[in-house]
Amino acid sequence: MPSREGGVEIVVEELSTRLVQLGNEVHVYNRKGKNVQNKNVDKENKKIKEYKGVKIINIPTINKKGLDAFIYSFFASIRVLFGNYDILHYHAEGSCAMLWIPHLFHKKVVVTIHGLDWQRSKWGGFATKYIKFGEKCAAKYADEIIVLSENVKKYFKKTYNRETVFIPNGIEKPTNRKANIIKSKYNLDKDDYILFLARIVPEKGLDDLIDAYEKVNTDKKLIIAGGASHTNDYLKHIKEKVKNNKNIIMTGFVQGEELDELYSNAYLYCLPSHIEGMPISLLEAMSYGCNILVSDIDENVQVTEKYGTKFETGNTKNLSQKLKEELDGKNRYEQNKIQEFLN
Repeated sequence: MPSREGGVEIVVEELSTRLVQLGNEVHVYNRKGKNVQNKNVDKENKKIKEYKGVKIINIPTINKKGLDAFIYSFFASIRVLFGNYDILHYHAEGSCAMLWIPHLFHKKVVVTIHGLDWQRSKWGGFATKYIKFGEKCAAKYADEIIVLSENVKKYFKKTYNRETVFIPNGIEKPTNRKANIIKSKYNLDKDDYILFLARIVPEKGLDDLIDAYEKVNTDKKLIIAGGASHTNDYLKHIKEKVKNNKNIIMTGFVQGEELDELYSNAYLYCLPSHIEGMPISLLEAMSYGCNILVSDIDENVQVTEKYGTKFETGNTKNLSQKLKEELDGKNRYEQNKIQEFLN
């Protein structure tokens, strides 16, 4: 922290700093050295003990997929017992596997479920079972559970007969920018490209988008922006897949003005996810007035409503058809109409 690595990190930063502004004392427990998209953040974060009034407590862990979260959440859950906290707030299902520890000591615990993480393709074996155990602990022991979609709300009611509170993600108002950085780095102007901006992980459906894009005859480039998250093998696979197509550009992790420019000048933002919680990148893209093409999972449909085009999840033929329609000027929305909807 601070980090834009994923939705959880963005939510934690916004929530904690706003709570401080309201006069609360907030401590954030951070997995030391686990920023997997932007290694420069790790170097800076080692020096940070406080951020915008939020006290940062670094908890060491190990660099091993599936075990790092287990070790971190165990030691963090022990450490909080020695703090004079009124409320503990656990984020994501994996960390909730240790929720029973503060519960034993009668601590008040709130949980935010950012998605059904055990469904994600990057996990398997022990990790999947561990995350599912965390979900069960949340359902059994949490004083309150926050969910980001109506779909997950229904899931907890049906699976555990547990009531939850639906609180959707929010975003800051955008800063629209002309193409300067992206012009010099990637030779991109306004409406030159289709934008995919998300973590490079299998469940985001990036393979589907690449396959569909390569079937469409267009001069518009495909920009793939984002870093890996515990999925370096998948990132290597994607790099290998696109290496011979000069019209597909991988930018890596982006933030700041470059991120603003990518959103501001995109012809189309495409999110072909198979699984989501409530995607902040989709909310951000809509706030910039981007035209939207998304997979028809409930979480995407609930965000876009009538202001985005949908395709059948995992169906590359249907996705290719919808891409062609967008490139032919069909299904287009005026930017001010999208922004008016969000306001």
